[in-house]
Amino acid sequence: MLFPDVHSAASLTVSPDRVQHFTSDSVSLTCEGNFTEWRVRKFSEDGRLSDCWRMTGSTCNIYTSKSDTGVYWCESGSGEFSSAVNITVQNYYGPILVSPVHPVTEGASVSLSCSLKTQKILSNVFFYHNDKLIQNDTRGELKISAVSKSDEGFYKCQYSGRESAQSWMSVKGEQDQNI
Repeated sequence: MLFPDVHSAASLTVSPDRVQHFTSDSVSLTCEGNFTEWRVRKFSEDGRLSDCWRMTGSTCNIYTSKSDTGVYWCESGSGEFSSAVNITVQNYYGPILVSPVHPVTEGASVSLSCSLKTQKILSNVFFYHNDKLIQNDTRGELKISAVSKSDEGFYKCQYSGRESAQSWMSVKGEQDQNI
């Protein structure tokens, strides 16, 4: 299935702005654009298409469970689509990788970190890019000062022998920054 990824006046904002979330997190997905009617749609891991049933105006509010993992996008009443974003919900006891929901523009800086439900800032974290160890940082943060296309790929973190799920970080060219 092709997911909406179009040049559009519609956009989707995720709060908190990260791909991975813990079970029982409160997550808001807000549709933005010059439209009066919105729905947030989800394509789940098991191949089902569904709509957010807890919409307040243009915002879908989720109290996360594992079944909320999927691909989300906004659709206006007149048929405009936002780009799609991935949301992954992790069990309470493991670490999550804190990484941006939307593509990062080439040349921009980005920070990835590792977090536990009970502890936001960790030290002695291992970071992996496409399953290759790239950093063991005592600060628990991976900083990329100028992102390039080679930084695109799957990232995950490991803390105290436990790994996060992996998330895809997309990199777009500077000429595409208005998408």
